[in-house]
Amino acid sequence: MKQTLHILVILLTLSISSLNAQTFNSYYNTVVSNVSSPNILSDLTTFENFGVKNVGSTALGNAQNWIKTRYQNLGYTDIVEQPFSYGGNTTNNIIITKTGSVYPNTYLIIDAHYDTINGTGTNDNGSGTVLIMELARLLKNINTEYSIKFIHFSGEEDGLIGSNYYVNNTVIPENLNILLVLNIDEVGGVNGLINDTIICEKDLDNSPTSNNAASAASTAILANCFGLYSNLNTEISFAYASDYIPFENNNQIITGLYEKNETPYAHTSSDTLANMDVNYLFEVTKGALGAALEFAVGSNSLNTLTFNSKSNISFYPNPSNGIFNIKLNNNIIKDLELVVLDVLGKEVYTAKINNQTESINLSFLNKGIYLTILKNENTRVTKKIVIQ
Repeated sequence: MKQTLHILVILLTLSISSLNAQTFNSYYNTVVSNVSSPNILSDLTTFENFGVKNVGSTALGNAQNWIKTRYQNLGYTDIVEQPFSYGGNTTNNIIITKTGSVYPNTYLIIDAHYDTINGTGTNDNGSGTVLIMELARLLKNINTEYSIKFIHFSGEEDGLIGSNYYVNNTVIPENLNILLVLNIDEVGGVNGLINDTIICEKDLDNSPTSNNAASAASTAILANCFGLYSNLNTEISFAYASDYIPFENNNQIITGLYEKNETPYAHTSSDTLANMDVNYLFEVTKGALGAALEFAVGSNSLNTLTFNSKSNISFYPNPSNGIFNIKLNNNIIKDLELVVLDVLGKEVYTAKINNQTESINLSFLNKGIYLTILKNENTRVTKKIVIQ
């Protein structure tokens, strides 16, 4: 029952986001404009040079240490290496957590596997690996309302071993509250072809069925973000045979990215940088970053920190009978909008804030708890209010 209610809330939230927030955001675009093609090329070269990264190999261990060190150098401190064993070998999932400012215990998971089979796997899945690291670099100092887990799974090529282990040993026992799982697998394109379309993947529409509508809604948002922040076209298709499947089977909401021109070199010694389209991966990274900002609700961290200061905003009395006063103690009212949501995420009131001090009348609403959002292009602040 709890899981079903959670999915309903997420579906409503995604629907509201799709209706009200799916427009070009200049701040998001500023972040996206910093995606670095030289970084992507350098990381792909490093990934390829490790060699064949099958489980139990020195190459996979070296790749694991490289990934961990990268996050440490970026300033991340919540880095967990999760060991698991199969086939007589031990390997590790790598889980990095960025804490959200409003919903620290609700997670956007962005994942990719870093093991390979029969070759260096520069596309499958060096492309997903370096994409996530580039997102982590650019999101490090961005305020996001929701927490983000960047997860590099091992054992995918042997049957989704690492992602199954994570779901069974972390997600289920910890009852992890997951907003969405965004899976990145084989997004490097094919050298010599016109690579102008990305596949956005939704739930298979099979059992369990209660997460299907929310998956379709989030995948629509994902596709829209590619139209806003990259030059790629999009197609919607179905998820299969990658690390989002254990989450989907556990009733989580999933979406994913996969190249339109499917490489003929996967799982062979020819899956190399020379057979990829690095500019395509650059555009995929831009679209994925725009989507991550949309899903996690990114905002200008400096503006948000100023606006969140108790000395700069007052919202009183709280609780109240429905009459609330809003007082802003600095000049931050330009294009400021107030949105009030009920506990199911339904928008029940909106207003423009035009003065440093304003009174709003919500006495027409039922008694209960509501979420208020004060926002403009660079600022987003949330606060719970109680009508009694």
